[in-house]
Amino acid sequence: MVEVTFAQLQGWLVAFFWPFVRILAFFGASPLWGHSSVPRQVKLGLAFMITVVIAPVLPPMPDVPMVSWASFGLMIEQLIIGIAMGLVMRVTFAVVQAAGEFIGMQMGLAFATFFDSGSGTNSAVLSRIFYMITLLMFLAMNGHLMVLETLVASFEGLPIGVGRFDPAAFELLVRYGGTIFVTGMSMALPLMGSLLIIKLALGILNRSAPQLTIFTIGFPMTLLAGLVLMMVLMTNLASFLERLFSTGLAFLHQMIESLAPLPPVT
Repeated sequence: MVEVTFAQLQGWLVAFFWPFVRILAFFGASPLWGHSSVPRQVKLGLAFMITVVIAPVLPPMPDVPMVSWASFGLMIEQLIIGIAMGLVMRVTFAVVQAAGEFIGMQMGLAFATFFDSGSGTNSAVLSRIFYMITLLMFLAMNGHLMVLETLVASFEGLPIGVGRFDPAAFELLVRYGGTIFVTGMSMALPLMGSLLIIKLALGILNRSAPQLTIFTIGFPMTLLAGLVLMMVLMTNLASFLERLFSTGLAFLHQMIESLAPLPPVT
């Protein structure tokens, strides 16, 4: 009969529990695995399988009892690391959503919204289309595998029980949130500029010929011009998303390095 002692059970729990918490926190905060359409059982099962695979090659775990305040502190530490890494990817994907919102407003499609179960809010149709295209391109470029590789490698740069973080890393994460507006605006700027010129031309035409019903033809014209310009935009979307993913992954590595523990205070 196989007997399991308390010390053996403690060792197994220590080897698997804290890496499992970090991986599960990352899945919950990331845009791909954390989507509401992914069942919780799938998230738990995938996190558990990855933990079982990588547990033998992880650095030694701290000798801390599972039922203690120190263990609770380690769990909070892993939650912070996993959520921070997931937020980096969520900000990266939010760029195309912001671009869709900007373009939709200029095309007159601000009213074309529907309830998004992923975020729990109403989102524009173009924003949703861009988001789905970005997800498919992310999978096609094996971005999910590179992110998982970075997640596993984070246990080397940020081992279990680092004790303290560099506060500058969280400031860096907040500043990275500005990418949503800067990069999103750069993606939407060609369409917004073209549609603005069209609207200015319609305004001038309305002032010079008031008898023309500009408001009747203005919306169909801007909508048609926006669709044509979106077709042109799609030809360069792959290279834009490739640069966006490269920037996001590079910042993810930078943030992991920035979260490294501070040197001891003398």
